Amino acid sequence: MLLVATAIFAQEEATEKKLSITGSVDAYYQTYLSAPDNQGATFGTAFAGQSGFALGMANLIVGYEGEKAGAVIDLVTGPRGAGATFSNDIVDGIVNQAYVYWNVSDKTTLTFGRWNTFLGYEVIAPAGNFNYSCSYLFSSGPFSHMGLKADFALSDDFSLMLALTNPWDTNDVSMTGEYALGAQLGYKGQFLNLYYDSGNNGGLGFEIDYTGGFDFGDAFYLGINAAYNDNDGSGFYGAALYPQLSLSDSFGLGLRGEYFALHGDANNDESVFATTLTGSFTVDNLIIKPELRLDSGDEIYGNFIDSDGAPSDSLAAFTLAAIYTF
Repeated sequence: MLLVATAIFAQEEATEKKLSITGSVDAYYQTYLSAPDNQGATFGTAFAGQSGFALGMANLIVGYEGEKAGAVIDLVTGPRGAGATFSNDIVDGIVNQAYVYWNVSDKTTLTFGRWNTFLGYEVIAPAGNFNYSCSYLFSSGPFSHMGLKADFALSDDFSLMLALTNPWDTNDVSMTGEYALGAQLGYKGQFLNLYYDSGNNGGLGFEIDYTGGFDFGDAFYLGINAAYNDNDGSGFYGAALYPQLSLSDSFGLGLRGEYFALHGDANNDESVFATTLTGSFTVDNLIIKPELRLDSGDEIYGNFIDSDGAPSDSLAAFTLAAIYTF
C-alpha cells in the first residue's frame, strides 16, 4: 500500500508540474471630468471606453507542457475580450490565444496557432499593464497573429524571433492568399520589432517598433515604446514613456506620456498628446488602480467633447479599476 500510494503521489506531482491554470478578472468605473457621461465621449483607444460601471474581461489560460512539446489555450469573455478578438459577442467564451509548441532544442522553439502580438509595450490582459487604459500605439497595431513562429536563443543576451502569419488581425483564415512577415531582435530586455503585410484588404502595411526599458535602482523603472507605420504613404507614428515608481511593497505610481500622430495626405497630420497617471495598490492577488487621464490635441479616433457636448480639443477622465489574478 505504501508503494502504491508513493507511486500515485509521484504521478500526481508530475501531472501538476505539466498542467497550469492562470487567468484574471477585471471591472472598472469611469467618469469623464470634462464632458457629460451620457454624450458618448471617448478617447478612441482600445478597451475601457464606457462610462459608469463596466466589465473589462475575464480570461482563463490553460497550458499543458510535455517533455518536448505543449499547448496553450486562452479563453476570454467580456467587452475587452470581444474587442481584442474583433467579435461582436461579449457574452460567450472567445478564443484569444490557442497554439501548440515544440521545443526543438534548448535554444529553438516553434509555435503554431494564434498568439498575441509581439509589437508594442502593452498587452491585452490588464494584469500585464501598469496603466489600465491603453495607448494609441498599442490600439493601432495588431492584437494577435495567426501563423507559425520560431524563437531562437542566440546567446545569453540576444534572441531572435521570425514569423509567417495571416495578415493583420486575420485571426482565423486568410481568404486572399496573402501572408505577413514578422521579426523580433532582442538584447537584454530591449526589442526591435518588424512587421510587414501588403496593406491590402485592411492590412497594416509596414511597421517598425521599439519596446524596452531600464531600471534605475530598485524602485524606479522607465519603459519606452516608439513606432512608425506606413501603408501606401499613410500611417501613424509616435512614442511613449512609462516612468514607474515603487513606493512600497504594495503601492506604486506610473505615468504614461504619449505623443501619437497620423501621417499622409488623407490624414492631415492629426496628432494627440495623452497623459495618464495611474496608482497601483495590491492586496493579495487583487490590484486596485485609480487613474487620471488627459488627452489633448486633434481628435483622431475618439470623440472629444466639452461640458456642453460640443467638439473639443481635449478630454479628461477618472477611472477606478479592480483586477484579480489567479
